[in-house]
Amino acid sequence: MLRKVKNYFNKKNLKDQNYSYLFDENKTDEYICFDCETTGLNPKIDDIISIAAVLIKDNKIVSSEKFERFVKPKKNLDENSIKIHHIRECDVQNAENIDEVIRDFINFTGNRKLVGYYLEFDIKMVNKNLKDIIGINLPNKTYEVSAIYHDYKIEKIPQSNIDLRFNTILDDLKIPNFGKHDALNDTIMTSLIFLKLKNMHKVKI
Repeated sequence: MLRKVKNYFNKKNLKDQNYSYLFDENKTDEYICFDCETTGLNPKIDDIISIAAVLIKDNKIVSSEKFERFVKPKKNLDENSIKIHHIRECDVQNAENIDEVIRDFINFTGNRKLVGYYLEFDIKMVNKNLKDIIGINLPNKTYEVSAIYHDYKIEKIPQSNIDLRFNTILDDLKIPNFGKHDALNDTIMTSLIFLKLKNMHKVKI
């Protein structure tokens, strides 16, 4: 209900009616899992430098339906962030600007449900750019895998502290860790977490 109320007011800010379909309810069993690599962890001042997404359909990751783009940042890359995502200045030198990438990303996701790990941060990074382009925040329904995992574990071990670190979740669910930290790899691993949880008995999605 709260999401519907928010989207009622959100839609009033839409500048381009070609995107009104984003507010249509998606009743398919299709999800888009996505992840962003950024220049830092502050959505107010940092930029997206890479964004990747994959389609989840019929309990499968559709490998032929993926989205992966580098983005030219507005400022030089920080040495500390390079150590995390391994994206260098030369990797983004000829990348597209954020407006083009965000439009393509929205065309890829459509009104499908969104999945991610600490998705709130990635959505904030997308929204600050999307708002400038078409006036709205992402209206899609969202699924946070760390929250789903928490609910799954708390049923099994009530009143315990649940370790929600990404690698811990992978290990506990016996999902392979691809090691390399980039947007596409993280997206695929997050998709596998989502599918594993989605198909567990008593887990509500």
